[in-house]
Amino acid sequence: MNRQNKEQVVQALQNELKTSQASFLVGYKGMTVAQLTDLRRKLHDVNGSFQVAKVTLMERAINQTPSVDGLQSYLGDQIALVFAHKESPVVAKILFTFAKSNEQLKLIAGCFEQTVFAPDKIKVLASLPPREILLAQVCGTLKAPTHKLVMMLNLMRVRLFYVLQQAAEKKKAA
Repeated sequence: MNRQNKEQVVQALQNELKTSQASFLVGYKGMTVAQLTDLRRKLHDVNGSFQVAKVTLMERAINQTPSVDGLQSYLGDQIALVFAHKESPVVAKILFTFAKSNEQLKLIAGCFEQTVFAPDKIKVLASLPPREILLAQVCGTLKAPTHKLVMMLNLMRVRLFYVLQQAAEKKKAA
């Protein structure tokens, strides 16, 4: 690989690091081609990508991208970068479940919104529900106080009606 090709690889990695929502470092030592292809296909289905490059080129790309420079300390041998372009919890979940079923895949570190985190935090990110469900939960939380107010006002109206009905029945009886 000549110097120009190396610069293109570094530039491509840098662009991916800047444009992706989250980035993950994974160790893939001992994985078969079929396993890697399966993982790439699963990631591609959810707008993720799996990129393998030399560690020195990854190091250059990470050094030139200030938002992910904390990943440099996790660089080692036979690692790859996984990028989440849209749904980072979904990509984290795919990586976590794939690592459970294939012990050769090791979750090394991740970077989400300029915060670098260890593999145990990837599990937390993987356990988050999809974006639509989170938005629905927020809407439900925002709707709850107004819904309770409407129910309370309705209950007061029903009670008033009941009291008036009881008063009318007393008048008829007297």
